[in-house]
Amino acid sequence: MRIALFGGTFDPIHSGHLRAAKAAARKFSLDRILFVPSGAPPHKTRDRLTSFHHRYAMVALACAADPRFVPSLLEAPTLDHRPRYSIDTVRAARGRLNRGDELYFLIGVDAFLDLPHWHEYRRLLSTVNFIVVSRPGFPVAEISKAAESIPGKRKAIHLLKGVSVDVASRDIREAIRLGRRVTGLVPPLVEQYILGEGLYRPGRTGRTSR
Repeated sequence: MRIALFGGTFDPIHSGHLRAAKAAARKFSLDRILFVPSGAPPHKTRDRLTSFHHRYAMVALACAADPRFVPSLLEAPTLDHRPRYSIDTVRAARGRLNRGDELYFLIGVDAFLDLPHWHEYRRLLSTVNFIVVSRPGFPVAEISKAAESIPGKRKAIHLLKGVSVDVASRDIREAIRLGRRVTGLVPPLVEQYILGEGLYRPGRTGRTSR
C-alpha cells in the first residue's frame, strides 16, 4: 500500500486541507492518507490550541466522506505532555506498516522550506518520501534549490503543483469569533460540530495553553 501522513494542528481542519489530500491521492495513487492532528507540537508551545479531542473529532468528521482518509491518534497527547516530533511520528507509523508498504509525508511548501529548523530533519528526509504541496504561482525552482541544499542521503521528494489552498485555519477562527458564516470553508459536518460545541466563540474555554 501507498500511505501518506498528513500532520497539522487542524484547528480547525478545512476545505483546503481536503483539496490538497485529494490531489495528492489522485496524482500519487495513495491508498490511505492518515490525518494526524498534533497533540503537543514543539513549535506551538506558546500558542493556545483547541483541546485535542475537539480537533480530532473534527478531523474524524472531515474524513468520513472519503474511505482513503483516516483520522489518526499517532500524536495524541501523553500524560507527560512530551512534545511529539515528526520523526517520532514517522517511526511510529513505520512500525505499523507491512513490508513493502510505501510511506509518504504530505507537507505544504512553506513548512517544507522551514524543514532545516525541524528536529532531526536529515533523518526525516532519509526515512520517508515527501510530497510537497506547492501553491499556484510559487517558484518551483525555490523548492528544488532548498532540497539540493540539504546534505546527506534522502528519499524521494515529489512536487504537487497547482493546488489552491486559499483558506487558513486562523481566518476561520477569526470569522467565527466575529459571528460570520464559514459555510464552504470547512466540511458541513465540521461546521455543524463547531457551531454545536460553540468553538472559537469569545469566552469559549475549549482552547488550552501548551
